[in-house]
Amino acid sequence: MTRKVIHTDNAPAPVGPYNQAIAASGQLVFVAGQIAIDPRLGDVVYTDDVKKQTEQVMANLEAILTAAGATFEDVVKTTVFLADMNDFAAVNAVYAKYFPENTAPARACVEVSRLPKDVLVEIECIAVISG
Repeated sequence: MTRKVIHTDNAPAPVGPYNQAIAASGQLVFVAGQIAIDPRLGDVVYTDDVKKQTEQVMANLEAILTAAGATFEDVVKTTVFLADMNDFAAVNAVYAKYFPENTAPARACVEVSRLPKDVLVEIECIAVISG
């Protein structure tokens, strides 16, 4: 897989741990949106703690990426869905542990009116791996 961070001063700088764009070639892996369900319990965990929910979401994403032969370093795009945009900084704090700013994927983050099972955060991603 080839992966290159794209940056231009002619567009706004990122306001979080992500990059403006990523150029990549290889096999695409589209990971469905993950919420804070612990697979061992089969139920939502940490119903009132967005940071802990984000940790569970990232663990779920990592498990799926691993099954696909990928890692967080192979992720080129994420979408973060928040029940409350006031949680932006808290989610970013956890997200940044998995995606260092200099190599972080491109990202969109939106507030939505409701998420499945009334969770606080959902994240989906696209990874690119060698064919």
